[in-house]
Amino acid sequence: MRGVLFDGQRVEVVDDLEVRDPGPGEVRVAISAAGLCHSDLSVVDGTIPFPVPVVLGHEGAGVVEAVGDGVTHVSVGDHVALSTLANCGTCADCDRGRPTMCRRAIGRPGQPFTQGGRPVFQFACNSAFAERTVVKAVQVVRIPKDISMPSAALIGCGVLTGVGAVLNRAKVDRGDSVVVIGTGGIGLNVLQGARIAGALRIVAVDANPAKEAVARQFGATEFLTSTEGVRELLPTGADHVFECVGRVELVRQAVGLLDRHGQAVLLGMPPAGAEASFVVASMFLDKSILGCRYGSSRPQRDIALYAQLYRDGRLLLDELVTQTYPVEEFERAAADAEAGKVARGVLTF
Repeated sequence: MRGVLFDGQRVEVVDDLEVRDPGPGEVRVAISAAGLCHSDLSVVDGTIPFPVPVVLGHEGAGVVEAVGDGVTHVSVGDHVALSTLANCGTCADCDRGRPTMCRRAIGRPGQPFTQGGRPVFQFACNSAFAERTVVKAVQVVRIPKDISMPSAALIGCGVLTGVGAVLNRAKVDRGDSVVVIGTGGIGLNVLQGARIAGALRIVAVDANPAKEAVARQFGATEFLTSTEGVRELLPTGADHVFECVGRVELVRQAVGLLDRHGQAVLLGMPPAGAEASFVVASMFLDKSILGCRYGSSRPQRDIALYAQLYRDGRLLLDELVTQTYPVEEFERAAADAEAGKVARGVLTF
């Protein structure tokens, strides 16, 4: 079968991958569409260290092809969206409703694939850039069949991370002020999360002025090309600032834009080992810096919620899919993503 393989030196679309059958508590999914996220490209450029060879992709949707023993919540033929969260469901963090903190779901990559008899790693417990993948049952969420696969694919990462950061981690409230630095796939979902939450002022910041129209479409009430003008719009600062780029200088700017009791939420992925600085005394007015993994999500609940919000016309998905590419055109999709030409490119099988 086909898949996008990174061997540590180069990325290649191969056609000789194999994936094993699902074991107990697992599901095999025939992937229909998979979003291209910068996290996939960060594996290639070394920003995210990961063992190789590895099948990339972590934002996918498809059709259940087979289920292992004990799987009852999905059946063969169901349309599903996949999460990357292979949490165990039994540890203290899972029991507290914090599956993103499950230690058994972090840093333990499996090898369900082979190529010529050689084991191949799975990225983010998912590997959606393959015609078929095997995941834990907890990662598979049934979705209505009237949601197109390219749109449904984006729920599993970009929407869970961006909208989830607003609703689950920051808990943005009605009337709050929000600043979003970076309006790529994650930033756009933060914008629409803030809109859904009822934020009054939603300021989008992106160095590319061509992104203003789409930022406003997703919920921005104002648009700036740098953070320098934020204080003119919000003289006392913002209740919430989301850094969605992953640059340390922008982290510092995010902290500097906070009002009293404000929160800076870090979503962008800087290089491993990167350090940011801020004025410590500025934090004593009940300000906070919050990390956020995967939108602090509970995928079985949140994916179903976002699918319903989409069907109700409150959450945008189709508008995120800027371009679809056959999987064979991965290189073009990656180049477009790096150049900022697309909000989200989607690979199709």
